[in-house]
Amino acid sequence: MPFTHLDAAGRARMVDVTHKQPTVRSATATGFVRCGPPVIAALREGTVPKGDVLAVARIAGIQGAKRTAELLPLAHVIGVHGASVDLSITDAGVEISATVRTADRTGVEMEAFTAVSVTALALVDMVKGLDKGVVIETIALQAKTGGKSGDWVREQA
Repeated sequence: MPFTHLDAAGRARMVDVTHKQPTVRSATATGFVRCGPPVIAALREGTVPKGDVLAVARIAGIQGAKRTAELLPLAHVIGVHGASVDLSITDAGVEISATVRTADRTGVEMEAFTAVSVTALALVDMVKGLDKGVVIETIALQAKTGGKSGDWVREQA
């Protein structure tokens, strides 16, 4: 199978999707930020010195989804018509889930990945003063809908 992002001479190129019809598409990605007990306690009690960590991280993730094409050189500029970021504090850290939706010519998998990544980075930025040892782990696509390749869901281990 040829590489779609290379031209005949092997140079990087943006895939031309002009001929494709817009369709409804979505993608969900997840990630995890591992935190120590003091950070978990501060998150649960709302006592992190920088403020409302989850609200800041959520907004950062949504903003990240909308700016994906600025960060990834071969990503298409598409309309992000919906983006949600959910965070859940566990005893080991913070679970992140982001779902991005569009009605466009190409999928939103990279936007979902970016939303989770930026959410995780914002979360780390907000708590790093409490614990320098926080770790971003396991960012993965969980599901996608629409497009030529159809729907896909990650099999659970």
